[in-house]
Amino acid sequence: MTVTIYHNAACGTSRNTLAMIREAGIEPLVVDYVKNPPSRAELQDMIAKAGLTARAAMRDKGDLYNELGLADPALSEAALLDVMMAHPILINRPFVVTDKGARLCRPADLVRELLP
Repeated sequence: MTVTIYHNAACGTSRNTLAMIREAGIEPLVVDYVKNPPSRAELQDMIAKAGLTARAAMRDKGDLYNELGLADPALSEAALLDVMMAHPILINRPFVVTDKGARLCRPADLVRELLP
């Protein structure tokens, strides 16, 4: 089984999710999504497979979210995706993608649904 985690080592939930994957005996492909963000198409696909909206997949903590006025409910899915592509730190984490689908693993134990 192929497992990819879009990871931020500074995030405790992301570190815990990665540890759970490894505890299951799987060495995942670890993507530092801040330095190497997914393409727009990949991001859209992950969000859709996880059953989320762009807003639900966006990190709403921190100054950048507020500075950019992202709480505005009038912002479209396309606009939110544009912002996440311009500022990958706004992509919530960790996203995990396996043959079973994709999930935003918050809390970390949601990753178990994607593992064998």
